[in-house]
Amino acid sequence: MKLFLCGGGSGKQILNALEKFSKLVEKDKPILYIPLAMDVENYDSCYNWFSKEITYMNLNKFEMVNSSLELSKKNLFNYSAIFIGGGNTYKLLSNLKEYDNYKKIKDFLEKDGIIFGGSAGAIIFGKNIDSCLLSDTNNVGLIDTKGFDCLGGISFLCHLNNKNLKNNKKYLEKYSKNNKLIYLREDTTIYINDNKVILIDNPNYIYFNKGKYSKHNAANLKNDINNNK
Repeated sequence: MKLFLCGGGSGKQILNALEKFSKLVEKDKPILYIPLAMDVENYDSCYNWFSKEITYMNLNKFEMVNSSLELSKKNLFNYSAIFIGGGNTYKLLSNLKEYDNYKKIKDFLEKDGIIFGGSAGAIIFGKNIDSCLLSDTNNVGLIDTKGFDCLGGISFLCHLNNKNLKNNKKYLEKYSKNNKLIYLREDTTIYINDNKVILIDNPNYIYFNKGKYSKHNAANLKNDINNNK
């Protein structure tokens, strides 16, 4: 497993994470870009955005899917990596749970595939996506909100700043009575390489547990993860 979980930043804001990602991928294979968290009418702008984003990775080959059905027809192992973008987390997970896409992505990861997830694309790899209930609306009526759970029971939320913390704090204190949660800043990326977990760019995050929260950094990360096992 080689998984990047980004707090929602892009370009120079997360340059170190993008450079590390680019060093891992095979240059002769394209990246598969999944924008399914966004509304369909925004897919053209998604394509343009990612066309610029990969220049920070010194890459230029990618393909983009436009539906969960199209994704289901792809052989993920034909790609050097998968990049899952942001938007509405419920819409994204709903799309991935159609046509066995969820199972395909899980299999890709378990067989040493490389995935970069930003914002919604990161939140889905936590235990449960209801961490973002105040930020995203469940317009798709998703019932099964369980994520890929790639850190053994920890959920995620992205776009941490003072305003968003104030807006989400009471809900997350209640949510964290039964769920441990890491709240990521936009310029923070968690990199999971099998059993090794590190922070790239900004090393600071907020950790919610047992109805309380505290400011943590790279020095706390190992304990936060191990205490959850």
